Amino acid sequence: MIFAQNYFTNITRRGHSLFKRLASTNAKIPSYKVVVIGGGTGGLAVSSTISQVLGKNAVAVIEPSSVHYYQPLWTFVGAGLKKFDESAKLMEEVLPKDAEWIKNKAAKVDPENNTVILQDGQQVKYDYLVVATGIQVNWDKIKGLSDSITKPNSNVTSIYSENTVKSTWDLIKNFSGGNAIFTMPSTPIKCPGAAIKICYLAEDHFTKHFVRNRTKVIYNTAMGKIFSVEKYANGLNRIAKERDIQVNLQTELTEIHSDKNEAVFKDLKTGESKVFNYNLLHVVPPMGPPSFIAESKIGNAAGWVDVDQYTLQHVKYPNIFSLGDSSSAPTSKTAAAISVQSGVLKKNLLAVINGDFNPTLAAKYDGYASCPLLVGRDKLILAEFSGYTLKPMETFPFDQGVERKSMYYLTKEIIPEIYWSRLLKGTWTGPHNVRQWLSNIP
Repeated sequence: MIFAQNYFTNITRRGHSLFKRLASTNAKIPSYKVVVIGGGTGGLAVSSTISQVLGKNAVAVIEPSSVHYYQPLWTFVGAGLKKFDESAKLMEEVLPKDAEWIKNKAAKVDPENNTVILQDGQQVKYDYLVVATGIQVNWDKIKGLSDSITKPNSNVTSIYSENTVKSTWDLIKNFSGGNAIFTMPSTPIKCPGAAIKICYLAEDHFTKHFVRNRTKVIYNTAMGKIFSVEKYANGLNRIAKERDIQVNLQTELTEIHSDKNEAVFKDLKTGESKVFNYNLLHVVPPMGPPSFIAESKIGNAAGWVDVDQYTLQHVKYPNIFSLGDSSSAPTSKTAAAISVQSGVLKKNLLAVINGDFNPTLAAKYDGYASCPLLVGRDKLILAEFSGYTLKPMETFPFDQGVERKSMYYLTKEIIPEIYWSRLLKGTWTGPHNVRQWLSNIP
């Protein structure tokens, strides 16, 4: 880890001492006006604002981790363009000062009794609940992945874990030729553009370091398109053709034989399996909703928190809201989507708390999402769109379907600062004001 372990053990916070007092079976169950499950992007964006409005001791955040990661930066880390340390801050530093930190994990929600049961059996009562637990990464869904990715000197890696993202860059910079294969699963994933981004960045590095002529770059995606929005898919396909990147659609990784450097893929059109030999294999693992959501009976048939896709209020329990990767809102699971969702959710949650919520007049989420699609070490297509309509929702007054250096530096330098200083503080709710301002410039 990047932080000294003894620093973690010395962390103290109001939530720690509170829960020590609750160790007795006779202790009163703590109760809060608002409980937020998750200290990720959505949980912090919401709890920062709500705790300021309601004051101290009214809001609690349930989060077991000691470190908060800005995971969109891991594509840059995996390509050697950013340091891993730049993606991490102590949870103590980013949690809102007016909220209680319950350093524990939610195991179940009892919506009938407004209670969250924690992993150690303790309970927390709420008047209103926000579920922002993110997505569950299922490494074991691909046979052999967990073993191969942790094996010393393995040629298998992934930018989707804090434990492997640095090894991605090690493999890319030391690659001397052969088959470099990059995968995308059929399940929903967080930051879906990252699968193709790391592929293009690696190919760019191979070219600049004179190993491209002895390298075959392959992108095997289980999806039916290289990208869901046609405008940006056209740009990505053009670049793949120009740079001789082989794109195989509906081709899903099912098994890895790391002792032979073999990867087994299933052709989703025919059901047949095909073995690819690899010298570098970058895997995006399958993902899904955290299991406690379905077990708590607050999920839809697929296991995501069952909310109205516009108001983000639960369809059955009006005092429950959800945003981000764990919600059922049918859009891309990105930090950009969370930024807009957080603004909508906060308005509607406060309206419910104040007793003046009107579903007809409520704030509405339009499905906005963004995927900054890195296609080179200084080139980026800034995809902005509605996940509901799959139509572009671009901020800047030029064609964002074309790769640009300006959008690369925006994503690499400016957006991370917005994330740390504004989004997590609850003051950034998306680019709509910027878009409106730019549209009014003569």
